[in-house]
Amino acid sequence: MRKQIVLACNICKSRNYTTEKNKATNAERTEMKKFCKVCNEHTLHLETK
Repeated sequence: MRKQIVLACNICKSRNYTTEKNKATNAERTEMKKFCKVCNEHTLHLETK
């Protein structure tokens, strides 16, 4: 079973990306390095609530 999550930029806090993760196995928050169009650079994006 998959759960849809939203990723927000760690610097400017804008919510740029949506993705899915496995609901059963991942209890911790997801973090990925993605391109932020507001900051105009690659930054760390964290899963929001």
